[in-house]
Amino acid sequence: MSKADEDRAKAAALPEDDLIGVLLRQHARIHELLAEVRSASGTGGQGQTRKQQAFDELRELLAVHETGEELVLRPLSKSTAGAEIADARNREEDEATHVLAALEKMDVHSAEFDTHFARFQQAVTQHAESEEKEEFTAVQAAESTERLRELGRKLLAAEKRAPTHPHPTAAGSPTAQRTLGPFAAMLDRAKDAMRD
Repeated sequence: MSKADEDRAKAAALPEDDLIGVLLRQHARIHELLAEVRSASGTGGQGQTRKQQAFDELRELLAVHETGEELVLRPLSKSTAGAEIADARNREEDEATHVLAALEKMDVHSAEFDTHFARFQQAVTQHAESEEKEEFTAVQAAESTERLRELGRKLLAAEKRAPTHPHPTAAGSPTAQRTLGPFAAMLDRAKDAMRD
């Protein structure tokens, strides 16, 4: 069973809008996209390669996912799992955002991209495992089912307003996400609309 399958199985046992369930389903999709970028080749729709399409989907998912975690999960895990754990995950997200921004500027078919992406994949996988082990379990133990469902809906709402590209100046800081995030999201969505 793949890590994506494991995450989906855990999520399936939770209500659809449960905070941890939503995050686990997103982790599953992230694992799938990481693997797809590593293995993709050939041309997809509208002249783009499937590798580029998979990377673009991954980039957008990671950008909105990390924003949601920083705004909703991280403040809660700070009080349940501890500030040291929450701060470590924020630092990892800050580092990942810088790497993702650099990857976004590279040709996905270059050896340089493949080298950097392999390290990025490993870091993202370790980060997700740390979240699941340290944060998710602490939050689930501390919060009621109804509260987790309320937080899941809050996370999904925050992600709808989140940037779709990495923004290193806001990464790892819930305060910066609240301040800069809406403006960055507006610019990202305009850029995405012009590209499409």
